[in-house]
Amino acid sequence: MKLVVDMNLSPGWVEALSTHGIEAVHWSAVGQPNATDKDVMSWAAANRHLVLTHDLDFSALLAATGASTPSVIQLRGNNVLPEAALKRVVAAIRQASDDLEVGAIVSVDLDRARIRTLPLR
Repeated sequence: MKLVVDMNLSPGWVEALSTHGIEAVHWSAVGQPNATDKDVMSWAAANRHLVLTHDLDFSALLAATGASTPSVIQLRGNNVLPEAALKRVVAAIRQASDDLEVGAIVSVDLDRARIRTLPLR
């Protein structure tokens, strides 16, 4: 499972995830910083990556298009730095790995992770 970390999250997520065996790349390493969410989604789908983001627009794009990929992991809350949220994200990825492989949105907040399979209906 590979992730692309959205521009609205710290590049530190890449190294933090790698300590848990999760391959990730920050969007700034593969695309333009001013790329649209649609561009990030297209790249992720074409390159078989999941999207890690703090942006709710990715869910809206999936809902509007009825797409079943790429999967999106949305961080909810104010502190989305790896130091604060890494354990929750890794636990959510492991819990939802089967769903993420086939298409899902996983919302991760302080208390829980919610999983919605794609396409959204």
